[in-house]
Amino acid sequence: MANLMSLRARGARMKLNSRSRLSTEPNIPVPLSAYVVDCAVYIDGHRLPGRWSHERAVREVRDRGGDEGNAFVWIGLHEPDDEQITGIAETFGLHELAVEDAVHAHNRPKLERYEDMLFAVLKTVCYVGHAEPTTSAELVETGEVMAFVGRDFVVTVRHGNHSGLHDVRLKLEEDPEQLALGPAAVLHALADHVVDSYLEVTDAIEADIDLMEVEVFEPRSQVGSEQIYVMKREVLELRRAVMPLGQPLRRLAEGYSSLIPHEVRSYFRDVDDHLTTVAERVSGFDELLTTLVDAVLAKITMQQNNDMRKITAYAGLISVPTMIAGIYGMNFDYMPELHQPWGYPAVWLVIGTVCTLMYRTFRRNQWL
Repeated sequence: MANLMSLRARGARMKLNSRSRLSTEPNIPVPLSAYVVDCAVYIDGHRLPGRWSHERAVREVRDRGGDEGNAFVWIGLHEPDDEQITGIAETFGLHELAVEDAVHAHNRPKLERYEDMLFAVLKTVCYVGHAEPTTSAELVETGEVMAFVGRDFVVTVRHGNHSGLHDVRLKLEEDPEQLALGPAAVLHALADHVVDSYLEVTDAIEADIDLMEVEVFEPRSQVGSEQIYVMKREVLELRRAVMPLGQPLRRLAEGYSSLIPHEVRSYFRDVDDHLTTVAERVSGFDELLTTLVDAVLAKITMQQNNDMRKITAYAGLISVPTMIAGIYGMNFDYMPELHQPWGYPAVWLVIGTVCTLMYRTFRRNQWL
């Protein structure tokens, strides 16, 4: 029994020592909070191994001379609340107004400068496919990615479940030369990723609009103006994400801040060119959908005119026997052919002849 107790005590001491080493050695993984997606330290474009808390990551970078731009921290957050982001905001010196925007989201794309820090807001979009593009349901989901960019850190805040940045991080880590350009390279990668997603969404919407256009001009189609208005509303949602982003990208390409080195500005010009392509597509979608709405309304008007002509023609055909039956139904004693044996078939012959002539006339004039 004594030996068993001593073994247990020894095991407990070993676990305690191992936990102490985990908390003091920088390269031992440290559990991250639920809202912290990833926290990494990059030196000359290469990621240091292990997981880091934001305090230790900043300390490591600044001990290595992060002010020179070859070392920085990139921490990614997902929908943090005020309490969760407070510690990170204090560590990195984030401006309180920008922090408020990052927590509550629902911002327009924009770029703001706070002393030695940039705050960028990008709208993310995701195409939601349906079996039929004419279904009256949401086709585009939106989210937000916000980035705090300093000389030795990047803090990204993501809202929405479709706007993950894991692939962006992996792609940058596979290109150490690009990543060595510092936090500005991360901001460019984010903008490039978002704009590329715009291109993918516009491709999907274009296919839906083409199919809808075929359906609109198909005889006896079931596409109504309500479905086109739903598509137009989704295009408007995409337009709100795309159009305001042009000015921030141009400011970054023109040297709006010293945080964006000259080597990175040309990359932002390329992203701005892609955004221009997207903006032209969105404007074209809006005009085409307006034309489709007019076409549907014109088609409905033509159908109503055709229906009214058919109703009028049938009413004319029915009026002939109705009029004759009404006259001979008045039961006067002195009326022509009332007491003649051929009177009844003669009336039917007159009705049939007149109705046949009217029917042929209506068919010749394409009323029936």
